Amino acid sequence: MALRTGDHSQAATNGLKEKVLTLDTMNPCVQKVEYAVRGPIVLRALELEQELRQGVKKPFTEVIRANIGDAQAMGQTPITFLRQVLALCVHPDLLNSPDFPDDAKRRAERILQACGGHSLGAYSISSGTQLIREDVARYIERRDGGIPADPNNIFLSTGASDAIVTLLKLLVAGEGRTRTGVLIPIPQYPLYSAALAELNAVQVDYYLDEERAWALDVAELRRALLQARDHCRPRALCIINPGNPTGQVQTRECIEAVIRFAFEEGLFLLADEVYQDNVYAEGSQFYSFKKVLTEMGPPYTARQELASFHSVSKGYMGECGFRGGYVEVVNMDAAVQQQMQKLRSVRLCPPTPGQVLLDVAVSPPAPSDPSFAQFQAERRAVLAELAAKAKLTEQVFNEAPGIRCNPVQGAMYSFPRVQLPPRAVQRAQELGLAPDMFFCLRLLEETGICVVPGSGFGQREGTYHFRMTILPPMEKLRPLLETLSQFHAKFTREYS
Repeated sequence: MALRTGDHSQAATNGLKEKVLTLDTMNPCVQKVEYAVRGPIVLRALELEQELRQGVKKPFTEVIRANIGDAQAMGQTPITFLRQVLALCVHPDLLNSPDFPDDAKRRAERILQACGGHSLGAYSISSGTQLIREDVARYIERRDGGIPADPNNIFLSTGASDAIVTLLKLLVAGEGRTRTGVLIPIPQYPLYSAALAELNAVQVDYYLDEERAWALDVAELRRALLQARDHCRPRALCIINPGNPTGQVQTRECIEAVIRFAFEEGLFLLADEVYQDNVYAEGSQFYSFKKVLTEMGPPYTARQELASFHSVSKGYMGECGFRGGYVEVVNMDAAVQQQMQKLRSVRLCPPTPGQVLLDVAVSPPAPSDPSFAQFQAERRAVLAELAAKAKLTEQVFNEAPGIRCNPVQGAMYSFPRVQLPPRAVQRAQELGLAPDMFFCLRLLEETGICVVPGSGFGQREGTYHFRMTILPPMEKLRPLLETLSQFHAKFTREYS
C-alpha cells in the first residue's frame, strides 16, 4: 500500500495525475444541454466585436446582436419611475434628495420597511418579500377582472426561468418508460429543451401550425401525447403565450381547448406568460390561463393544476439584468407546495433589486400620483414603438423573395421562414452544420447581423428559419431588415 501511495505521489509530481472531472466522468446530462440563444453563433459574434476593436477590417462597422430579447442592450431607455424607486431602495440617503418625486419616496420607504434591517442588502424570505407577493396577488386580481389570488401561492424568482426550472424539478421522476415527459411547443424557447436535458426528462414535441400563423391545434397535442406514451410518461404541458420565438397570441377559445385537453389527459399546465404586456396585432388580446381556467367553472376550476410565470425582463420594462419574476401555482397539492418551498429555500432568496422592480411593475403609479403622467407616457411609447417594429418587420420580410414571415402578433421576435437552395444545404452538410446555421453564420460574417438559426428552437423537417428580435431602434431596424433581405438574395444566387 505504501508503494502504491508513493507511485501516485510520483505521478502527481510528474504532472501525470489524472483529472477527477473530465468529459468522460462529468454528468452526461449536462453535455446534452444546448442553448441556441447564447450558442456558437453568439460566441463568434463576440469574437468579431473583439476583432473590430482591434482594427481588423470587416465589411461592416458593428455587430448587431439581434439574437436575444435584451431590450436595454438594444437601446431601450429604462422606465424612470422603476429606476427611481430602485435607486432610493439601494441608497436610502437619497430619500432626502429633492430630485426624486414624493410617490417614489413613499414607495421606496414602504418596501424598505418590509426588508430585514430595512435594507435591500438583507436576505428576504425564500419565497420573496411578503409585501411584494401581496402586491403581485393584487396585480393578478386586477389583471383577471377581480378573480382572487392568494399571496401564499405566489413565489418570487430569479427571472421567470428560475421558477420554470423549479417546477420542472418537481415534475421529473421515473426511469426508462416511466420517465417524465413534458410537451413543449415547436418552435420552442430553448430554456425548455435545455432544462429537460439537464434533468434527464423526455422532451415531447408538439408542432405549432406555421400555415395558420403558428396556431396551436389540440389534434396535434393529442398526436404528440399518444406517440410519447410508448416511451415515457407525459405529465406536463407547456404553453408559451404570447409565443417565443413565434410571436402568436392565443385566442380564448384555444386556451379553453388546451385546458380541457390537459384536464382529460391528466397533465400539469405550465403557462409561460412573460410577454403578456407585448400584444400588438389588431384583434389580438392576452387572456391569462388562470382567468380562463377560473371562468370555465367545475370541474376545471377546482382540479386542474396550473403554474403561470411572469417576469420584469420583458413587457415594457425590459429589466433583464435584474432577474425579477414570479410563479403563481393553482390547485397544487399542499404537500408538494411545501416541497416547492423547500427547493426555494435551498436557493436562499431571489435578488432583492429584482423584487423591487417587480413590485413597481405590478403596482405602478396611480392617477393621483405625481409620477403617473410620465410613467404612462413612457410605457405607451415603448409599446407603441414595439408595435410599429413588429409591423415593419413583417412587411419588409414579406416583400423579399424567398422569405416568409407570419404576423408578429406579440412578444419581441419574428421567426421568418427562408428558402435555401439545395446546393447551400449540401454545402452545410459537408461542413457538418445545420443548413440554417450555415446561413446565419454567413450572414454574421458578411453583414455583422447576429440572428439565431431556427434549428436551435425546433422546426418541421425540411423547413429553415431564424429568430430575430424586433428590439433594435427604428433607425437601425429598417436598414437591418433590408440588409438581411439583400443578403438572402445574394446567398440564393451564389448557391443556385
